[in-house]
Amino acid sequence: MMKLIGSLTSPYVRKVRIVLAEKKIEYEMIVDNPWEQVNQASKYNPVGKVPVLLMEDGSALFDSRVIVDYLDTVTPLSRLIPEPNRQRIETKRWEALADGVTDAAVSALLESRRKPAEQSKSWSERQLGKVTTGLQAIAIELEDKLWCTGNSYSLADIATGACLGFLDFRFPKIDWRTSHPSLEKLFEKLMQRQSFIDTTPKA
Repeated sequence: MMKLIGSLTSPYVRKVRIVLAEKKIEYEMIVDNPWEQVNQASKYNPVGKVPVLLMEDGSALFDSRVIVDYLDTVTPLSRLIPEPNRQRIETKRWEALADGVTDAAVSALLESRRKPAEQSKSWSERQLGKVTTGLQAIAIELEDKLWCTGNSYSLADIATGACLGFLDFRFPKIDWRTSHPSLEKLFEKLMQRQSFIDTTPKA
């Protein structure tokens, strides 16, 4: 059985957990805090980040984008990344955009956790500015589509949902629902899926 090393509050780990649930792949969850001096992730990922997927043969995959790419090939059940090249690239492009917004939000969060004298207001504002422009781009591209890439639920929706869920969890003051009703509609639909319900982070 595969093992997933990661924090239950990481949006990148959540993305992988949702994919595992949608693909109905059994695995063992190893809860880890990569910020602690002694952690499991650093044993398998040279840069010490989560998630890390331990394979049955003892090898390891890291970076959520690499992991979900692999998981979608494990079983043909519920394919989340289309096979035609153009559609695949479009889905991965959505993932990159959603992850980019998440990256900026994580960076702002980490800056806020530094000692007050060490914090950079301009850095935080720059990262939160990326969140704002990224959400605008996602909303414009989503428009009134049923799902991010059209009529089919895919990894694009999972990545976007994980991003929005992280903003809810760590940045409740960012009122993205009022600014972008299309994102609220998508998120409400995603939160009806058991995979999203089961992986919702808790304080």
